[in-house]
Amino acid sequence: MDKDGEPVRRAMSYMDQRAREELKKGLAHGPQIAGANVFKLLKSLQITGAVAASVKDPVWKYKWVQAHEPENFKRVHKWLDVKEFLICKMTGEFVMTQDSAFAALIYDIRKGKEGWSREMCDMLGVNMNHLAPIKQSTDKVGEITEKAASELGLKAGTAVFGGGGDASLIGVGAGSTALGDTHIYCGTSGWVSTVVDKSIVDASAMVAAIVGAQPERFNYFAELETAGKCLEWVKDHLALDEIDIYLEKKHVAESQEAVYTSLYDYMAKVISEVPAGSNGVIFTPWLHGNRCPFEDPNARGMFFNISLETGKTELIRAVTEGVCFHLRWFLETEEKKIKTSDTIRFVGGGALSDVTCQILADCIGRKVETVDSPQNVGAVGAAVVVAVGPACCRASMKRNGWCRRKKPSHPIRLLSRSMTATTPFSRSFTRRTKRTLQPSTANFKTKSAPGPAVRKLTGA
Repeated sequence: MDKDGEPVRRAMSYMDQRAREELKKGLAHGPQIAGANVFKLLKSLQITGAVAASVKDPVWKYKWVQAHEPENFKRVHKWLDVKEFLICKMTGEFVMTQDSAFAALIYDIRKGKEGWSREMCDMLGVNMNHLAPIKQSTDKVGEITEKAASELGLKAGTAVFGGGGDASLIGVGAGSTALGDTHIYCGTSGWVSTVVDKSIVDASAMVAAIVGAQPERFNYFAELETAGKCLEWVKDHLALDEIDIYLEKKHVAESQEAVYTSLYDYMAKVISEVPAGSNGVIFTPWLHGNRCPFEDPNARGMFFNISLETGKTELIRAVTEGVCFHLRWFLETEEKKIKTSDTIRFVGGGALSDVTCQILADCIGRKVETVDSPQNVGAVGAAVVVAVGPACCRASMKRNGWCRRKKPSHPIRLLSRSMTATTPFSRSFTRRTKRTLQPSTANFKTKSAPGPAVRKLTGA
């Protein structure tokens, strides 16, 4: 943003991968662990509790603009996230909430040192003059100006609060706020998040405890870039194409999040009639690279074990199962460091379908419950944060009484235990995976996802 609060360029999507050279120069060089220079990795973990080891991390986008758009970079007054841009336009104030500051991965989480880290900024080449003052999510950060009021149809002087990003507010809106609560989100992206009381990191699996909207709490967070996006892809290219509807093709990083409509209900009905396991078809949900539990921007989605008998219905169900199995992989990865909850709160547009809820319960072997309007839990979380701000319901984020739970989905008997190789479905899944994937993986010449994925799915 420039000094007048105007953007110097268009924002970059969280899925943008253009800054590969900046990542290589800034972190991915010399002796490495988990793709990061060992010395910089250790310093970053000590200060921030995480590391900017992904090409999609915000700091590398900042460095890309500096390297490729120097004239734009000269105009920069403050470096803000999308939410903070909106706050600036409404109030004229340049601020950054704590969760957004942490996401830049130059935020010091150490007790008594919370705030922007000069050491991290010096190490990664970030100008500290570009960083805005940090506020809590529940803080009042300003009031709506006369100009913004006229544009928005709101009353001038209306209080504006810090709020939070999706990863912070969705857990609050889902009611997963107590220590040890685990929720799964399936929107455009997807994740597994568990509330913890300290910084935890698994650098090898790209999982870290991130700062959220709750003071003195972290969210141990594993993210899939394309979860609901895979279902949108299937809708566009396997369901709609069948009835000859022309679809405008857009770059995945530029498209808007899809609205779940009746077509998804129709797809859910169709796949509910396909046996669990999609008659042996397996899908890898990496349509725009993968971040966790392995980082590879070149990873791509694939169908395995297609036969002459395979139809579109099996392919569509395989996509849903592929996403759910990846979310199970997240749970297993988190369990290496923490205890996740036995009952999983499932939210986001993907949770609108009872069929998807049941498939998730079957894949992870746990009870899955959701809430009314699960696609709107982010807005609910924002409302709760605002309510906590003026202390009218100070304890609300701990009580989570604003959520009305719907009837939960229990795993079917076949999958009632934890999904291990001892269950019939897992044995079948593992056997088919070995038979299907092993012969083909020897032919891969470049770094790609099948290596770690095959090792995980086959137990090799």
